[in-house]
Parts: sequence; structure tokens; C-alpha cells
Amino acid sequence: MKLITYSKNTKQQVAFYVNEMLFDVNMINTTLPTTLKELLEDWSHYQPIAQNAYEQLLASTEGFTGIAYQDACIMAPIPNPTSCRDGYAFRQHVAAARRNRKVDMIAEFDAYPIFYFTNHNAIQGPGAIECMPDHFQKLDFELEIAAVIGKKGRNFTAAEADQYIAGYTIMNDMSARTLQMEEMLLNLGPAKGKDFSTVIGPMFVTPDELAAYRVSAKENHTGAAYNLTMKCWVNGVLVSEGNVADMDWTFAEIVERCAYGVDVLPGDVIGSGTVGTGCFLELNGTGLLNDPNYKVQWLQDGDVVEMEITGLGKLSNTIKAVASDFSILKLKK
Repeated sequence: MKLITYSKNTKQQVAFYVNEMLFDVNMINTTLPTTLKELLEDWSHYQPIAQNAYEQLLASTEGFTGIAYQDACIMAPIPNPTSCRDGYAFRQHVAAARRNRKVDMIAEFDAYPIFYFTNHNAIQGPGAIECMPDHFQKLDFELEIAAVIGKKGRNFTAAEADQYIAGYTIMNDMSARTLQMEEMLLNLGPAKGKDFSTVIGPMFVTPDELAAYRVSAKENHTGAAYNLTMKCWVNGVLVSEGNVADMDWTFAEIVERCAYGVDVLPGDVIGSGTVGTGCFLELNGTGLLNDPNYKVQWLQDGDVVEMEITGLGKLSNTIKAVASDFSILKLKK
């Protein structure tokens, strides 16, 4: 299934995405709820009902009233997830970023997957990303894919973990690098450099839709892997390209670690971490390493960021400066 959440009468409405049209799931089958969050909270019950309704639409939309995708106000698939974690799955990105800082690759990367919690109350979908003045001190995108949990569980193995994943979506883990780098000196992890916006969307796609792209995980790794091209454009210029299959740690392995000693819950969003070449921090570092005169680039007010992953649609956002001169960087003692 391909599901999209849009604003209908100022409320969330989840709809099937078929032929560039949106069809409210609860209009196709009145037993289905109106939001993706509610669907996920009883996914084992609702998934087969929704799948049957979706297949009915694929066969024919005659007799059903929909709204054109281009005319709808698209929201994040899950505007209010139960939590949002972000992983560190792409070795290429980690190695390049460390090389650019002239430090050795960290051996622990290959020992276990890691993640951090970001602000699940700052999730947004397509549209404007409002940024404060300090955010523009090296404002960056991060091209990622995210998995969405559809079943409560804890203490399961990676071999079992894929059954807990209900679907996937594109993620842009926005980053204010000056804030981030100052905070990271204290070894507590990302905070104000990350908490202002995490973008997901435009659609939620179930694993069966991606079956044709399924490939083997990397050697000595467990779980589903997919050959999905990842791209990012800024103002129409292609700046990043990678592949979901380049993930060294699979989502199954990341979710296994997430669920150790704690529940993962329906509606949890878990990002992959940045794909290789998937942010300006890495691109600028590599550029300067090869050419001291390389012109660095960061996101500016009015920039349009577009991300596309095979099978998951295209996520588009516009950077918007908030009219304010308030600076927390100036509050440093």
C-alpha cells in the first residue's frame, strides 16, 4: 500500500495513493480509522482490511470520489509519532566525515548499530521549514530513509525484527551544524542542532510494495535490504545520490537494538542515518580536502530541497527564515 496523510477540514486524514489521486481509507471501508497512527495501533487487524480496499482501488476507482494529490495539503505520514530515533547505518558517510576531519574511522561502527532520539514533536511533512537565525549558521539537509514500527515488542532478534516494520518513508534530518558541533564537544549527542525540524514523507509505503527491489543484506548482516536509489536536489541541482542498499546496518539490526530492554511501539519512526554524500557537511569536507579553493555551500532562506527515493515518492521543502534576531549562540557565557 501507499498511504498519504493530508489536511482535511484542519484534521489529519489518511488516504490511499492511487494514480496521482487520494482516496480516504475510511470512505473505501468504513471500518478503517481516519489516521495512520490509529491504523498502526492495531496494524495486525487493520492491515489486511486496508490491503483489500487498496487492491479494490487498483483494480478500478470507478464510483469512488478522490482528491488530486497536487491539490491536497500533504502532511507528514505520521505528524505525531510516538517517538523518533535516527540511526547511523551508512559506513561511507561516517568514514568520509571522519576522513574529512582527519581522524581515523572508528572501529566501533562495525561492532554495533547506534541511534539517538530526536524531537518527535518537530516532525513535519512537505512545505516550509521555518528556521531561526542561528539555524542558518551552516544549515544542512540529510538524505535518509526511515522505517515505521507497526507492532509493539521488546527483546526480539534481528531475524525477527522485520515483522515489526510496517512501512517506510523518506526522511530529511535537518541539521544546524554550528549549534550541533558546539554541543557535541560535551559528548551528550545532538540537541538544539537537530530538534527544530525532522521532515518525513510524502508517503508511507508498505514492504510488499518494495518486494521487487529486495536484495541481500551485506555480508554478516541480517534483515531486509532494498535496491532503492536516493537523490537530493537543492534549487533543482542534484547534490546527492546514493542507494538504500548501501546501508551497512540493516533496519532489522537497528530495531533489534532499539527494542533491547524497552518497548518499540506502533508509530515509532526510525531513520537510517545519512547516506554517503547525503549532506553538505560531508560534501563540503570532501570538496575542501581535494581543493582548498572549493566553494562551500549551506542552505539559505528560500532554498528548495527535494528528496526522492525509488518507490517512496518525492519530498519537497522550502527553507523559510523566521523574522527574528533572537540568538542562543549569543547567550553563551
